[in-house]
Amino acid sequence: MNKKENILLSALELLTEKGIHNTPMSAIAKVAGTGMGTIYNYFPNKETLINEVYVSIKAQEMSLFTDFDREKPIRTQFESYFKSAISFFIKNPMYFKFIEQVQASPIITNESKAFGRKSIAPVIELIHNGQQQRIIKNIPSDEILTFIAGSIISYLRWYYSQTETKNASLKNQMNLVWDAIKE
Repeated sequence: MNKKENILLSALELLTEKGIHNTPMSAIAKVAGTGMGTIYNYFPNKETLINEVYVSIKAQEMSLFTDFDREKPIRTQFESYFKSAISFFIKNPMYFKFIEQVQASPIITNESKAFGRKSIAPVIELIHNGQQQRIIKNIPSDEILTFIAGSIISYLRWYYSQTETKNASLKNQMNLVWDAIKE
């Protein structure tokens, strides 16, 4: 791991543990085992660092679509995405905690948000194709995306609060969301 990656990982750990406003750059430098000058060589300010963490997570989120088969039925594509998104954040709980903190934050720049939107381009395409085929409701895609994302976030919050087996609940949640967006 190079210095920049180490700083990003240290920042992610501290930002999710202490929160954005309670994490000074000096604490990130200490955890990263580097000096303040090194951090500022890579990141001119805390906002830039936070945006880089965000973009890094969104870039990794694109991996959800490496096996995404656009030839399968719309519902199958939706289920594949939904399960993959949940699995991604279960495997990476710090990513979930970080994204949940910054999703509506003005710290995230429009440029970073645009990159984040690219990370879900296949889902947007899925929604549009589903609407053209009259399988998904003809509601603005941003509203459908917000609903799906809200369901994923709610499920993950619930998931992290449980101590019992959770496998059946994912299928139930996925069916509820599908029933809400299908025509």
